Amino acid sequence: MCVICFVKALVHVFKIYLTSNYTYNFRGWPVDFRWDEECATGGGGSGHRALTCAAAAAGVWLLQGAALGEDTPGRPLHAARSQAQCLLQQIRELPSQLASYALAHSLGRWLVYPGSMSLMTRALLPLLQQGQARLVERYQGRRAKLVACDGNEIDTMFMDRRQNPGSHGRGLRLVICCEGNAGFYEMGCLSAPLEAGYSVLGWNHPGFGGSTGAPFPQHDANAMDVVVKYALHRLHFTPAHVVVYGWSIGGFTATWATMTYPELGALVLDATFDDLVPLALKVMPHSWKGLVVRTVREHFNLNVAEQLCRYPGPVLLLRRTQDDVVSTSGSLRPLPPGDVEGNRGNELLLRLLQHRYPAVMAREGRAVVVRWLRASSLAQEAAFYARYRVDDQWCLELLRSYRARCEEELENEETWGPHGLAFPWLVGQGLSTRRRRQLALFLARRHLKNVEATHCSPLEPQDFELPWAL
Repeated sequence: MCVICFVKALVHVFKIYLTSNYTYNFRGWPVDFRWDEECATGGGGSGHRALTCAAAAAGVWLLQGAALGEDTPGRPLHAARSQAQCLLQQIRELPSQLASYALAHSLGRWLVYPGSMSLMTRALLPLLQQGQARLVERYQGRRAKLVACDGNEIDTMFMDRRQNPGSHGRGLRLVICCEGNAGFYEMGCLSAPLEAGYSVLGWNHPGFGGSTGAPFPQHDANAMDVVVKYALHRLHFTPAHVVVYGWSIGGFTATWATMTYPELGALVLDATFDDLVPLALKVMPHSWKGLVVRTVREHFNLNVAEQLCRYPGPVLLLRRTQDDVVSTSGSLRPLPPGDVEGNRGNELLLRLLQHRYPAVMAREGRAVVVRWLRASSLAQEAAFYARYRVDDQWCLELLRSYRARCEEELENEETWGPHGLAFPWLVGQGLSTRRRRQLALFLARRHLKNVEATHCSPLEPQDFELPWAL
C-alpha cells in the first residue's frame, strides 16, 4: 500500500470514528455552555424575570397563575383558614393528588410528549442520524451541549448565516426553533426558516434525542432559558435580532422565552393552541374530566395564551386550515375541509387582540373577528375583508397618530417597553361601529396568517415570515 492510500484510509477511519461518537456518545461530550456562565463572566441582565445565580434549586420562573383556583375572588385566603381546616383539606385532596401524579408520570407524559419515549427515539434513529448529517454537511451546523439550571444536558444545533446573510439580510437574524411534542431539531420545524435563509438555533426537549431529563413544563422552561442565554452571550446575537419560532406544543417554550425576555425581537407561533385543557379533554374519557383538569393544571400547565399576552413585541400566528390536532371540533375523525372554527389558534388570536386593543375588540370588534376566523381559505378571507371595505392606509394612520400622541403626552417610563409604547392601547375609543369593525379586521389580518396545510406537514419556506410591526 502506498503512503497516499494509507493516509486516505486513515482519514476515512477517523471520519467514521468521529461520526460514531457524534451520534452515539453525546453524553461524553464536554459542556459548551452553562446556564450560569453569564453570571460568572459578569454579564449584565436586561431586567427580565429569568433565573438568577442564587436561585438555581427552584428553576426558572413560571407563570403559575390561578392553576387550581388559588386566590380567586370569593375564595378564602389560606392565611384566613384555621390550621385544622387546612390539614383537613390536604387530607381530602391527597387521593386525587396521588392519582394526578401517577397519571402525569405515566400515561400523561407519553400522551403529551410522545417523543420522549425511548421506543420512538430508537425507531427514528436512522432519520435522526440522516438529519444531523444533513445539517452538518450542507449547512455547516455546529452541535453544542448546554447545561440547564436543573442539570439537564440540552442538545442543540446552530447554523450560522451571518457571513453570507443574503440580499435581504436574513442571515443576520437568529431564529430559535421550539419543536413539537414529537419533533426533533434533526427533522423538525427548523427546516422552514433555515431554507428561507435565516441563521437558526435548534434544540431538543429534555428527554428527546441527545437531551437528558424529562419534558415537564419546568424542565422545558429551564432548557429554554439556557438556550436563550447561549444565543445572546455565546453566539453574540443582539436581542432585537432574535426571533423565537414555536410549532405546536413548542408554543409554550416560545411564549415563555418572549415573556421572560421581552427584549427579543419577534415571535412566530405555528399550529399552536391557547391552553392544553380543552385538547386534553377532547381525547380523554368524559368521566375523567376532574382528574384530567387537575393533572394538566398541576403537571402540564401549558398556559400559552397567558404567556403570549405578556410579550410586548411583534407576533405572528400561523393557523393551518387542515389542522385536526389543535382543534376541538367534533370527534377524533379527520376534520371536513374548511372546518377551522374549532381551531384553538382562534382563541389565541382573540386573547391577544383583546389584551392589546381592548377598545377595538369590544362587542362589534370581537364579533366581526370571530366571523372572519371562520374563513378557511385565502379567497374567503379576502372576500370577507373586502365586504367590510377595510381601508388599510386609514388604519395605519390611526395607529401611528395614536402612538405619536402618546409619545408627546406620556412621560412615565413604565408606559414604555423594549418595543415602544406598552400594551394595552386605548386606541379606538369613540369610533363608529363601522370604523371599529374595520380596525379590528385590519389588526386580525396583521396578526394571523392562514396556511393550507395539516398539523404535521412541513412548513414551506415561503410561508415563514416575520411578524408585522407598526
